[in-house]
Amino acid sequence: MAKKVTTTIIGISPYSQSKHYDVPKLDHGKESAKDYESRTWRERLHVDETGEVFIPPMALKNCLSDIARYLSIQIPGKGKATYTKHFEAGVAMYDPIMLGIKKDEVKPEWLFVPSDGKRGGGKRVEKCFPLIPKGWSGDLVAYVLDETITQAVFAQHMTEAGQFIGIGRFRPRNNGFYGRFKIENLKWEEYKY
Repeated sequence: MAKKVTTTIIGISPYSQSKHYDVPKLDHGKESAKDYESRTWRERLHVDETGEVFIPPMALKNCLSDIARYLSIQIPGKGKATYTKHFEAGVAMYDPIMLGIKKDEVKPEWLFVPSDGKRGGGKRVEKCFPLIPKGWSGDLVAYVLDETITQAVFAQHMTEAGQFIGIGRFRPRNNGFYGRFKIENLKWEEYKY
Protein backbone atom coordinates (compact mmCIF):
# COMPACT_ATOMS: atom_id res chain seq x y z
CA MET A 1 0.00 0.00 0.00
CA ALA A 2 1.26 3.46 -0.88
CA LYS A 3 2.16 5.89 1.87
CA LYS A 4 1.55 9.62 2.01
CA VAL A 5 4.29 11.56 3.75
CA THR A 6 3.87 15.13 4.93
CA THR A 7 6.66 17.08 6.54
CA THR A 8 7.79 20.66 6.98
CA ILE A 9 11.13 21.64 5.54
CA ILE A 10 12.92 24.58 7.15
CA GLY A 11 15.89 26.35 5.57
CA ILE A 12 19.00 26.31 7.73
CA SER A 13 20.90 28.30 5.11
CA PRO A 14 19.80 30.85 2.49
CA TYR A 15 18.03 29.61 -0.64
CA SER A 16 18.48 30.94 -4.17
CA GLN A 17 16.77 30.00 -7.41
CA SER A 18 18.11 30.34 -10.94
CA LYS A 19 15.25 29.42 -13.26
CA HIS A 20 15.92 30.05 -16.94
CA TYR A 21 13.94 32.94 -18.39
CA ASP A 22 13.69 34.73 -21.71
CA VAL A 23 12.62 38.36 -21.43
CA PRO A 24 13.40 40.60 -24.42
CA LYS A 25 15.70 43.57 -23.92
CA LEU A 26 14.17 47.04 -24.05
CA ASP A 27 15.00 49.81 -26.51
CA HIS A 28 15.03 47.43 -29.49
CA GLY A 29 17.61 45.20 -27.81
CA LYS A 30 19.97 48.05 -26.87
CA GLU A 31 19.32 47.87 -23.11
CA SER A 32 22.61 47.44 -21.24
CA ALA A 33 23.40 44.11 -19.59
CA LYS A 34 23.42 45.75 -16.13
CA ASP A 35 20.04 47.43 -16.71
CA TYR A 36 18.61 44.16 -18.03
CA GLU A 37 19.78 42.26 -14.92
CA SER A 38 18.43 45.00 -12.64
CA ARG A 39 15.04 44.81 -14.31
CA THR A 40 14.64 41.05 -14.78
CA TRP A 41 16.51 39.21 -11.98
CA ARG A 42 13.27 38.26 -10.16
CA GLU A 43 12.30 36.22 -13.24
CA ARG A 44 14.76 33.60 -11.92
CA LEU A 45 12.19 32.79 -9.22
CA HIS A 46 9.54 30.08 -9.48
CA VAL A 47 6.23 31.82 -8.67
CA ASP A 48 2.55 30.95 -8.94
CA GLU A 49 -0.16 33.15 -10.46
CA THR A 50 -0.44 35.20 -7.25
CA GLY A 51 3.31 35.95 -7.15
CA GLU A 52 4.10 33.52 -4.29
CA VAL A 53 7.50 31.85 -4.49
CA PHE A 54 7.56 28.04 -4.52
CA ILE A 55 10.00 25.16 -4.71
CA PRO A 56 9.22 22.95 -7.71
CA PRO A 57 8.36 19.38 -6.66
CA MET A 58 11.10 17.98 -8.92
CA ALA A 59 13.73 19.93 -6.98
CA LEU A 60 12.98 17.87 -3.85
CA LYS A 61 12.43 14.67 -5.86
CA ASN A 62 15.85 15.06 -7.49
CA CYS A 63 17.35 15.93 -4.11
CA LEU A 64 16.06 12.62 -2.71
CA SER A 65 17.33 10.63 -5.71
CA ASP A 66 20.74 12.30 -5.37
CA ILE A 67 21.03 11.45 -1.67
CA ALA A 68 20.03 7.84 -2.35
CA ARG A 69 22.92 7.58 -4.84
CA TYR A 70 25.27 9.48 -2.50
CA LEU A 71 24.53 7.27 0.53
CA SER A 72 24.13 3.97 -1.40
CA ILE A 73 22.71 2.29 1.72
CA GLN A 74 22.28 -1.43 1.22
CA ILE A 75 18.83 -2.93 1.76
CA PRO A 76 18.92 -5.47 4.63
CA GLY A 77 18.58 -9.01 3.31
CA LYS A 78 19.02 -7.98 -0.35
CA GLY A 79 22.76 -8.52 -0.76
CA LYS A 80 24.50 -5.54 -2.35
CA ALA A 81 21.25 -3.92 -3.57
CA THR A 82 20.80 -0.30 -2.44
CA TYR A 83 17.78 1.97 -2.05
CA THR A 84 18.77 4.15 -5.03
CA LYS A 85 16.41 2.73 -7.67
CA HIS A 86 13.60 2.52 -5.11
CA PHE A 87 13.84 6.28 -4.43
CA GLU A 88 14.20 7.11 -8.13
CA ALA A 89 11.11 5.18 -9.25
CA GLY A 90 9.18 4.62 -6.03
CA VAL A 91 8.71 8.16 -4.67
CA ALA A 92 6.43 10.74 -6.28
CA MET A 93 5.97 14.44 -5.57
CA TYR A 94 3.32 16.41 -7.41
CA ASP A 95 2.74 19.65 -5.53
CA PRO A 96 5.04 22.66 -5.24
CA ILE A 97 6.28 23.64 -1.79
CA MET A 98 4.80 27.09 -1.19
CA LEU A 99 7.13 29.38 0.79
CA GLY A 100 4.70 32.13 1.80
CA ILE A 101 7.01 34.76 0.29
CA LYS A 102 5.97 37.12 -2.48
CA LYS A 103 8.20 37.68 -5.50
CA ASP A 104 8.46 41.40 -4.75
CA GLU A 105 9.72 40.72 -1.20
CA VAL A 106 12.81 38.79 -2.32
CA LYS A 107 16.16 40.61 -2.09
CA PRO A 108 18.87 40.58 -4.78
CA GLU A 109 22.39 39.14 -4.61
CA TRP A 110 24.82 40.56 -7.17
CA LEU A 111 27.68 38.28 -8.19
CA PHE A 112 30.56 38.33 -10.66
CA VAL A 113 30.14 34.94 -12.34
CA PRO A 114 31.51 33.07 -15.39
CA SER A 115 29.57 34.13 -18.49
CA ASP A 116 29.09 30.51 -19.61
CA GLY A 117 27.81 29.44 -16.16
CA LYS A 118 30.64 26.94 -15.67
CA ARG A 119 32.96 27.13 -12.69
CA GLY A 120 36.40 28.33 -13.71
CA GLY A 121 35.15 29.98 -16.89
CA GLY A 122 37.43 32.74 -18.16
CA LYS A 123 35.10 35.62 -18.99
CA ARG A 124 33.05 36.96 -16.10
CA VAL A 125 29.87 39.06 -16.01
CA GLU A 126 27.69 40.65 -13.35
CA LYS A 127 24.52 38.69 -12.62
CA CYS A 128 21.83 39.17 -10.03
CA PHE A 129 20.14 36.25 -8.28
CA PRO A 130 17.21 36.15 -5.87
CA LEU A 131 18.26 35.36 -2.29
CA ILE A 132 15.86 34.11 0.37
CA PRO A 133 17.39 34.23 3.88
CA LYS A 134 17.62 31.16 6.08
CA GLY A 135 14.44 30.33 7.96
CA TRP A 136 12.35 29.83 4.80
CA SER A 137 9.88 26.96 5.18
CA GLY A 138 7.13 25.05 3.46
CA ASP A 139 5.12 21.85 3.60
CA LEU A 140 6.23 18.91 1.50
CA VAL A 141 3.88 16.11 0.41
CA ALA A 142 5.42 12.94 -1.00
CA TYR A 143 3.97 9.59 -2.00
CA VAL A 144 6.03 6.49 -1.30
CA LEU A 145 4.86 3.85 -3.75
CA ASP A 146 7.64 1.33 -3.12
CA GLU A 147 7.15 -0.75 0.04
CA THR A 148 10.91 -1.30 0.31
CA ILE A 149 11.16 2.28 1.62
CA THR A 150 10.14 2.35 5.28
CA GLN A 151 9.33 5.42 7.35
CA ALA A 152 12.74 5.30 9.05
CA VAL A 153 14.57 4.96 5.73
CA PHE A 154 12.59 7.84 4.19
CA ALA A 155 13.22 10.08 7.22
CA GLN A 156 16.94 9.29 7.17
CA HIS A 157 17.21 10.09 3.47
CA MET A 158 15.26 13.36 3.82
CA THR A 159 17.43 14.42 6.76
CA GLU A 160 20.68 13.61 4.96
CA ALA A 161 19.39 15.24 1.73
CA GLY A 162 18.90 18.50 3.60
CA GLN A 163 22.47 18.44 4.87
CA PHE A 164 24.49 17.06 1.96
CA ILE A 165 22.52 17.73 -1.25
CA GLY A 166 20.26 20.76 -0.69
CA ILE A 167 18.16 22.57 -3.29
CA GLY A 168 18.51 25.56 -5.57
CA ARG A 169 21.50 27.47 -6.84
CA PHE A 170 24.83 27.07 -5.02
CA ARG A 171 23.60 23.99 -3.10
CA PRO A 172 26.03 21.64 -1.28
CA ARG A 173 25.79 19.03 -4.06
CA ASN A 174 27.28 21.67 -6.39
CA ASN A 175 30.04 22.71 -3.97
CA GLY A 176 27.99 25.50 -2.37
CA PHE A 177 26.22 26.04 0.93
CA TYR A 178 22.79 27.49 0.06
CA GLY A 179 19.59 25.42 0.11
CA ARG A 180 20.33 23.31 3.18
CA PHE A 181 17.27 22.34 5.18
CA LYS A 182 15.99 20.27 8.09
CA ILE A 183 12.69 18.47 8.42
CA GLU A 184 10.11 18.64 11.21
CA ASN A 185 6.83 16.88 12.00
CA LEU A 186 7.12 14.00 9.55
CA LYS A 187 3.75 12.27 9.23
CA TRP A 188 3.51 8.82 7.56
CA GLU A 189 0.09 7.42 6.67
CA GLU A 190 -1.50 4.86 4.36
CA TYR A 191 -2.82 6.26 1.11
CA LYS A 192 -5.11 4.84 -1.56
CA TYR A 193 -4.97 6.26 -5.06
